[in-house]
Amino acid sequence: MMEVTDRHFRRMLRFLSRDAHLYTEMVHSRAVLADARRYLAHMSAEYPLVLQLGGDDPMELEEASRIAVDMGYSEINLNCGCPSERVQRGGFGACLMAEPVLVSQIVSAMKKSGASITVKHRIGIQNIRTDEEPDYDALRLFVGALADAGCERFIVHARTAILTGLSPAENRSVPPLRFDLARRLKNDFPHLPFEINGGIADLETAGALLEEFDGVMIGRAVRDNPMLFSGVDRVLSAVRQSPENRAELTPHDLLHAMIPYVERSPDSAHIVARNLLNIFHGYPGARRYRRFLSEELPDTDHKSVADLLVEATRYIEKKAERSEEPVPSSV
Repeated sequence: MMEVTDRHFRRMLRFLSRDAHLYTEMVHSRAVLADARRYLAHMSAEYPLVLQLGGDDPMELEEASRIAVDMGYSEINLNCGCPSERVQRGGFGACLMAEPVLVSQIVSAMKKSGASITVKHRIGIQNIRTDEEPDYDALRLFVGALADAGCERFIVHARTAILTGLSPAENRSVPPLRFDLARRLKNDFPHLPFEINGGIADLETAGALLEEFDGVMIGRAVRDNPMLFSGVDRVLSAVRQSPENRAELTPHDLLHAMIPYVERSPDSAHIVARNLLNIFHGYPGARRYRRFLSEELPDTDHKSVADLLVEATRYIEKKAERSEEPVPSSV
C-alpha cells in the first residue's frame, strides 16, 4: 500500500505475525535505479518480505530486480492492478493488462535476476464504468501468457479496474467482487498458485478462502486496525493443521514491544508513532488516544516520542471484548 507499508509499518506487523508474507509499497523501477538504498531499505526481521515493483520497461525492471536481489529480496511482485490516474500516465499498473505481450517480456526480464516473480492484477479493465461482464477470455489469455513467461504466482484482486471516472478508493469498492472468476482461473490453471484479494473483511471469510486459494491478501483493513494481524498465524495454522502455540499480542503488548524500536530510530520516531495510532481500534478511549497523539506529536522532540506513546495509553479505559475481526494472510 502506497504511503502505508513502509519498513516501520512492516516491522510493527512482524511483531504480530511470524508467518505472513509482508509486501512493500509499490516502488517504480526508475526510483530503484536512482536511489536503491532509499527505496529498498528493509530489515531481515521483516522476512518473509515481497518487494512490489511498478514500471513498463523490461530492461529497467530487470536491472531493478537484480539490485533488489543483491539487497536481500527473494520475491518480487509486479503491480498490474493499480488504477490511479498518475500510475496510468506512467504507463504501468492496471493499464498493463491491455498489453500481455509486454508484461510477458517484463516477467521474462525480471526472472533473470534469480528472484521468484509474481504478478498482482485485476480481473480486467474498462475505460469507463459499464454493466458489461468482465472479459474472462482476455483475463485467461493474460494469465496464460504470464505463466508461460515464468510468473510463479498470481494475486488476483477480484474486481475490474475502471480507468476513467473512479478514484483509486472507489476502484476498491464500486466494481463488484467476482471471486467466481478467480475460481475459474484456478480451475483452468490447476498447476498455478493463486492468491485472492479484495473485500475480505472477516476472519471466517479469510479462513474459508484459504481452503480454496493459495493465499489471501488484505491491506486497508490492517492500516485501519493493525491488530487484525494478531491472529494471522492462528488462521494459517488452522489451514495447515499445525499447532500454533505463540500467544497473540494485545495492543499494549505491541506498543511496549515497539518502544525500543522507537528509541533506536530517532530520525523516524514520529513516523513509527503514527503507525501506532490505530492499534487500539475498538477499545474504549481509542478516539481520545488517537487525538492526543495527533495533537501532541508535531511539537514533541523525537527523543520524547516513546514517553508520549506511553502517556497516551492513559486514555485507554479497559480491554475491549474480543471480536471476530478480519485477519489477513499477507499485506
